[in-house]
Amino acid sequence: MSTFAGRKNSALLVIDVQNGVVSDAWHRDEVISNINSLVESARDVGTPVIWIQHSDPWMPISSDEWQIVEELKPDAEEVHIKKLYRSSFEETNLEDTLAELGVGHLLITGAQTNNCVRHTSHAALERGYDITLVEDAHTTSDSDWDTGSLLASAIVDEANQAFMDYSLPHRRSRLATTEEILKLLHE
Repeated sequence: MSTFAGRKNSALLVIDVQNGVVSDAWHRDEVISNINSLVESARDVGTPVIWIQHSDPWMPISSDEWQIVEELKPDAEEVHIKKLYRSSFEETNLEDTLAELGVGHLLITGAQTNNCVRHTSHAALERGYDITLVEDAHTTSDSDWDTGSLLASAIVDEANQAFMDYSLPHRRSRLATTEEILKLLHE
């Protein structure tokens, strides 16, 4: 149903699951395990896996902090996107890559829920993609703000609620568990 006629394929985005991003993330190991299951299944059925890595002054490209966590094993032949902004689309070749692959639907996983996962998801919807946020395959860390502590679990819950059945003209966002996605990939 995306706005891209003829783009019937899906792709799995793995956003910023890097050493410097998820070191203290909420349910880190469970989320990474779920992402690993999704990556393996996507590969089994030929769904493209796209690895996205963020860079900041405290996490420069090629540094230890910038590396994908050791539990995940990107394939050298899979697409790797290096980015400088919270949206994975901003000043990257992600949009061109998705067009080449005929992708109109994105399965969204990764970190940080309240930053790069959220901004990439909104950017995808605004560009015309359908998205599925995998509700148990994204995470963030606790943080503080003006009124006090922000618990990572509440941030994840809020994002899941916000992207559940959200729609724009001719595209929509859905929420699904890892288990539900694994079943869909193998149908």
